[in-house]
Amino acid sequence: MKTLLKNGKIIDPVNGLNGNFDILLRGSKIIKIAEKIEAEDSEWKTIDLDNKLVMPGLIDMHTHLREPGFEDKETIKTGCEAAAAGGFTTIACMPNTDPVADNPATVEYIKSKAEKAAVKVLPVGSITKKCEGKELAEIGFLSEEGVKCFSDDGNPVMNSEIMRRAMEYIGSFDLTVIDHCEDKKLAGEGVMNEGYISTILGLKPIPAAAEEIMIARDLILAELTGAKLHIAHLSTRQGMKLVTDAKERGIKVTVEVTPHHLVLTDEAVKGYNPDTKVNPPLRSREDVEALKEGLKQGIIDVIASDHAPHTFEDKLGEFDYALNGISGLETSLSLIHDRLIRAGVVSWEDIVRLMAFNPARVLGLKIEGIKEGAVADLTIFDPEREWTVKKENFKSKGKNTPFAGWNLTGKPVLTVVEGKIVYDDRGGNGELFY
Repeated sequence: MKTLLKNGKIIDPVNGLNGNFDILLRGSKIIKIAEKIEAEDSEWKTIDLDNKLVMPGLIDMHTHLREPGFEDKETIKTGCEAAAAGGFTTIACMPNTDPVADNPATVEYIKSKAEKAAVKVLPVGSITKKCEGKELAEIGFLSEEGVKCFSDDGNPVMNSEIMRRAMEYIGSFDLTVIDHCEDKKLAGEGVMNEGYISTILGLKPIPAAAEEIMIARDLILAELTGAKLHIAHLSTRQGMKLVTDAKERGIKVTVEVTPHHLVLTDEAVKGYNPDTKVNPPLRSREDVEALKEGLKQGIIDVIASDHAPHTFEDKLGEFDYALNGISGLETSLSLIHDRLIRAGVVSWEDIVRLMAFNPARVLGLKIEGIKEGAVADLTIFDPEREWTVKKENFKSKGKNTPFAGWNLTGKPVLTVVEGKIVYDDRGGNGELFY
């Protein structure tokens, strides 16, 4: 079976494509790209994209799938369905499951479950056993299982000696440390960003320094060891300065930021909505503007969702006791388009780099993008589609989103994984096929 995608506008800066082309797929590959391709027989499946945007399949390198252990929050199946609905063809899942992905058996379990899922899944291994920061995980064995990155996400490695040895060990395999930067002692029992808003709300504060101190420490350790360091969910202005300086000094560091840290400030917490409680917390307007400037200047390498689904009960009750996290896969690209691209902060070419090619580079993946002979992983986006975020329509089990009720312009409408359409929302029904 051949599938012909007609009248799409391809955006692929790596392959020098920015214009209207037809794309012919056969099996899992792109076999032809031309300004006009006509179907040769009735067996060809033809889809008119009507000038919708066609991008290399997006990659989310920071996702929590919760399985094994927390299937009430999310499963590999439902998380991958949410990813497909969000326009992602590949996701990297964090290791803080139960059991933790600190051993080959758990990684193999995740990979086997993902074989039947809607999108491709890359397990991230833990830096330390049980993500406790006390003893290094089985890094060599995990590497043999195909793990490319290591993180104790959700927990910082507080012991500097252990973090140094982790960087040395992981670096010897030429792999990457994904860093959750937080000084737990300084953050204490805080629940939101320290500042004017926390004072008037009477909520326990978390100073920006709790993130920045650990960024500084781990940049120093990365310089010492020569390891490849990726800083997860950067959220502060001073943290941006530290990363900028480190890159200028030649330290091998990359950095990601989340959509919610780009479009929300700590003022969103004023209604005490537990869905606005995240870690790191929503920061000040000055911090948000600094992150946007980091996007413009190319300091930020990746936009990642930090998809953190929770049950209704997890977010029920007082703000102090609600769990941290936003279910973000299904809103990420639309938020970026609506609030950043339309505002001129970034271009579509920037987004393809930030959400496809750069995540692949950090994760050690080789993707070719949109070219003849390449694997047909594609994201098709309708920039004119107007829609309202509704929790009940999420494919994810996690309905915890502070964006419920937001009216957004732009939506993923087709997700193609290895030549197969796994998600189709052209008719507004959001159907899954896999």
